[in-house]
Amino acid sequence: MGQFIIHNDFPGDFTLVSNYFLDTYMPQANGEFVKIYLWLLRSASVSGAALELSSIADIFNCTENDVLRALKYWKNTGVLDVTFDGRGNLKELRLRSLTGGAKAAPPKAPQAPSVKALAETVPETAASREKSQTSEPKTLSPDKVKELSGRDDVIELLFIAEQYLGKTLTPTEINKLLFFYEELHFSKDLMEYLIEYCVSKGSRSIRYIEKVALAWAEENITTVKQAKQETNTYNKNFFAILKAFGIKNRNPVDEETRYMNLWLNEYAFTLDIISAACSRTVIATGHPNFAYADSILHNWQKKGVKHLSDIDKLDEDRMQQKAAKAESSTRPKPAPSKNKFNNFHQRTYNVDELEKQLLK
Repeated sequence: MGQFIIHNDFPGDFTLVSNYFLDTYMPQANGEFVKIYLWLLRSASVSGAALELSSIADIFNCTENDVLRALKYWKNTGVLDVTFDGRGNLKELRLRSLTGGAKAAPPKAPQAPSVKALAETVPETAASREKSQTSEPKTLSPDKVKELSGRDDVIELLFIAEQYLGKTLTPTEINKLLFFYEELHFSKDLMEYLIEYCVSKGSRSIRYIEKVALAWAEENITTVKQAKQETNTYNKNFFAILKAFGIKNRNPVDEETRYMNLWLNEYAFTLDIISAACSRTVIATGHPNFAYADSILHNWQKKGVKHLSDIDKLDEDRMQQKAAKAESSTRPKPAPSKNKFNNFHQRTYNVDELEKQLLK
């Protein structure tokens, strides 16, 4: 998601935390949700500030879905209002004043919203049509982390990770990596390739590494060979699509990758069909436009396109409809029909002869 605007309903260049919030809402809320709300209060000290979900997620070492769940929770309690645009991107967030006047009703129970409830709030978009990941926390207990950290293979793994990432690992990062190693049953070699691959894609974020690891686990990838086959296939397809757009000498950005995954996986289109949509996009807009191409492909999917011949048939039908419409607009209008006063044989009279007959 891109930037969104945050507003507040209270004045002053300071962080104001309502006593009503502290007494009524905070005791019942998840601690992570409280931290995100307090950070939003701090950010809203300048009303109209532009934020990004990804930056918030990075600050709290969580995913964007975690941030969205927190926003959904506070929206349900009436503490804030959330607005999405037509593509499902978070557009605006307004923190409501809880000091004086009518108070929003506090939640009846400390129940965090489900992913399903969140999905009902967010409009469907190209990105949201992708397969959603499970939202259960991917962590190990402190005792388990302590137990694993004493093993020689784990010590070596964490050392390798620090070399690739170029920093000392945080406790959260260690927990995540050990989760992949222990619970997803990734071998040390596969873990090393996982980190190497993510760094090669320009990302050292543990959130990105987690996303790739979970995707591999869903595909039952257990060896480095399988992982390389998967990444090479995707890289080949991605660069073929970029080439169809006329894009060269760069890797796809995250938004482009989401679209391409959607076209290849959910729409299940072949590269020749996707390339046709890319070509039409460039001709129509004059530049690469993934959203425009998605509108074409989404329409083709709804109409059951499976082959290039199906596209030709749609084009032919559209041309026939266009020609029929043009013909009807240029056809001459029929002459107006005679009315009933003129639609009979007219009699003729000689006025002079009639006068002579009257004078006799």
